[in-house]
Amino acid sequence: MNTGRTVFSQLVEVLPHQQFQKCVARYGGGRYLKNLSCWDQYLAMAFAQLTYRESLRDIEACLGSIGGKLYHMGFRGKVARSTLADANESRDWRIYADFAQVLIAIARPLYAHDPIGLDLDQSLYALDSTTIDLCLALFPWARFRKHKAASRCTPCWTCAAIFPRLSALLRAECTT
Repeated sequence: MNTGRTVFSQLVEVLPHQQFQKCVARYGGGRYLKNLSCWDQYLAMAFAQLTYRESLRDIEACLGSIGGKLYHMGFRGKVARSTLADANESRDWRIYADFAQVLIAIARPLYAHDPIGLDLDQSLYALDSTTIDLCLALFPWARFRKHKAASRCTPCWTCAAIFPRLSALLRAECTT
Protein backbone atom coordinates (compact mmCIF):
# COMPACT_ATOMS: atom_id res chain seq x y z
CA MET A 1 0.00 0.00 0.00
CA ASN A 2 1.24 3.46 -0.91
CA THR A 3 1.76 5.66 2.13
CA GLY A 4 3.39 8.58 0.28
CA ARG A 5 1.83 11.59 -1.39
CA THR A 6 0.70 11.71 -4.99
CA VAL A 7 2.94 13.39 -7.56
CA PHE A 8 0.17 15.88 -8.29
CA SER A 9 -0.04 16.96 -4.62
CA GLN A 10 3.73 17.43 -4.58
CA LEU A 11 3.47 19.68 -7.65
CA VAL A 12 0.61 21.66 -6.11
CA GLU A 13 2.57 22.19 -2.91
CA VAL A 14 5.13 24.44 -4.63
CA LEU A 15 2.49 26.73 -6.17
CA PRO A 16 2.21 30.14 -4.48
CA HIS A 17 -1.34 29.85 -3.11
CA GLN A 18 -1.34 33.37 -1.60
CA GLN A 19 -0.41 34.89 -4.97
CA PHE A 20 -3.25 32.92 -6.56
CA GLN A 21 -5.70 34.28 -3.96
CA LYS A 22 -4.52 37.83 -4.76
CA CYS A 23 -5.33 37.20 -8.43
CA VAL A 24 -8.77 35.87 -7.46
CA ALA A 25 -9.48 38.89 -5.25
CA ARG A 26 -8.30 41.30 -7.95
CA TYR A 27 -10.99 40.06 -10.39
CA GLY A 28 -13.69 38.97 -7.92
CA GLY A 29 -13.45 35.29 -8.83
CA GLY A 30 -15.14 33.96 -5.72
CA ARG A 31 -18.44 35.79 -6.25
CA TYR A 32 -20.77 33.50 -8.13
CA LEU A 33 -19.93 29.78 -7.99
CA LYS A 34 -19.74 28.70 -4.38
CA ASN A 35 -19.55 24.89 -4.94
CA LEU A 36 -16.28 25.09 -6.88
CA SER A 37 -13.59 27.50 -5.75
CA CYS A 38 -11.22 29.12 -8.21
CA TRP A 39 -8.43 27.03 -6.70
CA ASP A 40 -10.35 23.78 -7.29
CA GLN A 41 -11.08 24.90 -10.85
CA TYR A 42 -7.39 25.60 -11.38
CA LEU A 43 -6.43 22.22 -9.92
CA ALA A 44 -8.98 20.43 -12.12
CA MET A 45 -7.72 22.14 -15.27
CA ALA A 46 -4.05 21.60 -14.31
CA PHE A 47 -4.79 17.93 -13.64
CA ALA A 48 -6.53 17.70 -17.02
CA GLN A 49 -3.54 19.26 -18.77
CA LEU A 50 -1.00 17.02 -17.04
CA THR A 51 -2.99 13.84 -17.69
CA TYR A 52 -3.99 14.68 -21.29
CA ARG A 53 -7.75 14.81 -20.65
CA GLU A 54 -9.69 15.80 -23.76
CA SER A 55 -13.13 16.86 -22.47
CA LEU A 56 -15.03 17.86 -19.37
CA ARG A 57 -16.60 14.41 -19.29
CA ASP A 58 -13.13 12.89 -19.40
CA ILE A 59 -11.94 15.17 -16.57
CA GLU A 60 -14.97 14.29 -14.43
CA ALA A 61 -14.58 10.55 -15.03
CA CYS A 62 -10.86 10.59 -14.23
CA LEU A 63 -11.26 12.68 -11.07
CA GLY A 64 -14.27 10.58 -10.04
CA SER A 65 -12.26 7.38 -10.36
CA ILE A 66 -9.76 8.56 -7.74
CA GLY A 67 -12.53 9.83 -5.45
CA GLY A 68 -11.03 9.25 -2.01
CA LYS A 69 -7.67 10.71 -2.98
CA LEU A 70 -9.06 14.05 -4.17
CA TYR A 71 -8.62 15.64 -0.76
CA HIS A 72 -5.02 14.48 -0.59
CA MET A 73 -4.40 15.96 -4.05
CA GLY A 74 -5.56 19.40 -2.88
CA PHE A 75 -9.24 19.38 -3.92
CA ARG A 76 -11.86 20.36 -1.36
CA GLY A 77 -14.61 18.19 -2.84
CA LYS A 78 -15.90 16.40 -5.91
CA VAL A 79 -15.74 18.16 -9.26
CA ALA A 80 -18.92 17.89 -11.33
CA ARG A 81 -18.85 18.37 -15.09
CA SER A 82 -21.66 20.95 -15.15
CA THR A 83 -20.11 22.96 -12.30
CA LEU A 84 -16.72 22.94 -14.02
CA ALA A 85 -18.37 24.00 -17.29
CA ASP A 86 -20.15 26.88 -15.52
CA ALA A 87 -16.92 27.95 -13.85
CA ASN A 88 -14.99 27.85 -17.13
CA GLU A 89 -17.67 29.95 -18.77
CA SER A 90 -18.30 32.54 -16.08
CA ARG A 91 -15.00 33.10 -14.27
CA ASP A 92 -12.72 35.86 -15.44
CA TRP A 93 -9.87 34.43 -17.52
CA ARG A 94 -7.55 37.17 -16.26
CA ILE A 95 -7.30 35.38 -12.89
CA TYR A 96 -5.44 32.54 -14.56
CA ALA A 97 -3.51 34.78 -16.95
CA ASP A 98 -2.18 36.82 -14.02
CA PHE A 99 -1.31 33.65 -12.10
CA ALA A 100 0.54 32.35 -15.16
CA GLN A 101 2.60 35.55 -15.13
CA VAL A 102 3.36 34.98 -11.43
CA LEU A 103 4.56 31.44 -12.19
CA ILE A 104 6.66 32.62 -15.14
CA ALA A 105 8.24 35.32 -12.95
CA ILE A 106 9.20 32.62 -10.45
CA ALA A 107 10.51 30.19 -13.07
CA ARG A 108 12.38 32.64 -15.32
CA PRO A 109 15.30 33.28 -12.89
CA LEU A 110 15.72 29.53 -12.41
CA TYR A 111 16.71 29.17 -16.08
CA ALA A 112 18.39 32.54 -16.58
CA HIS A 113 21.95 31.19 -16.46
CA ASP A 114 21.45 27.97 -18.42
CA PRO A 115 23.66 27.93 -21.52
CA ILE A 116 21.99 27.83 -24.95
CA GLY A 117 24.92 26.18 -26.68
CA LEU A 118 26.01 29.30 -28.57
CA ASP A 119 28.54 31.94 -27.61
CA LEU A 120 26.81 35.21 -28.53
CA ASP A 121 27.43 38.80 -27.50
CA GLN A 122 23.77 39.81 -27.91
CA SER A 123 20.41 38.20 -27.14
CA LEU A 124 18.97 35.75 -29.63
CA TYR A 125 15.22 35.85 -30.31
CA ALA A 126 12.98 33.41 -32.15
CA LEU A 127 9.54 34.08 -33.61
CA ASP A 128 6.86 31.48 -34.13
CA SER A 129 3.39 31.62 -35.61
CA THR A 130 0.72 29.01 -35.06
CA THR A 131 -2.78 28.98 -36.50
CA ILE A 132 -5.49 27.89 -34.07
CA ASP A 133 -8.71 26.59 -35.63
CA LEU A 134 -11.89 28.06 -34.13
CA CYS A 135 -15.62 27.50 -34.53
CA LEU A 136 -17.05 30.17 -36.84
CA ALA A 137 -20.40 30.20 -34.98
CA LEU A 138 -18.66 31.06 -31.68
CA PHE A 139 -15.97 33.38 -33.10
CA PRO A 140 -17.51 35.31 -36.03
CA TRP A 141 -14.83 38.03 -35.67
CA ALA A 142 -12.17 35.47 -36.62
CA ARG A 143 -13.43 34.55 -40.11
CA PHE A 144 -10.58 32.86 -41.93
CA ARG A 145 -12.25 31.31 -44.94
CA LYS A 146 -15.87 31.01 -46.09
CA HIS A 147 -16.82 28.35 -43.50
CA LYS A 148 -13.86 28.50 -41.12
CA ALA A 149 -12.58 30.69 -38.32
CA ALA A 150 -9.03 30.85 -37.01
CA SER A 151 -6.73 32.84 -34.82
CA ARG A 152 -2.96 33.26 -34.99
CA CYS A 153 -0.73 33.06 -31.93
CA THR A 154 2.68 34.65 -32.43
CA PRO A 155 5.09 34.33 -29.52
CA CYS A 156 8.55 35.91 -29.40
CA TRP A 157 11.01 33.73 -27.50
CA THR A 158 14.29 34.67 -25.92
CA CYS A 159 16.42 31.65 -26.78
CA ALA A 160 18.22 31.88 -23.44
CA ALA A 161 14.94 31.17 -21.63
CA ILE A 162 12.16 28.66 -22.08
CA PHE A 163 9.39 31.24 -21.72
CA PRO A 164 8.06 33.64 -24.35
CA ARG A 165 9.07 37.27 -23.95
CA LEU A 166 5.79 38.45 -25.45
CA SER A 167 2.93 36.91 -27.34
CA ALA A 168 0.20 38.23 -29.62
CA LEU A 169 -3.13 36.59 -30.40
CA LEU A 170 -4.44 37.95 -33.68
CA ARG A 171 -7.04 37.18 -36.32
CA ALA A 172 -5.62 34.76 -38.88
CA GLU A 173 -5.40 36.12 -42.39
CA CYS A 174 -5.97 34.04 -45.50
CA THR A 175 -3.21 34.68 -48.05
CA THR A 176 -4.75 32.72 -50.93
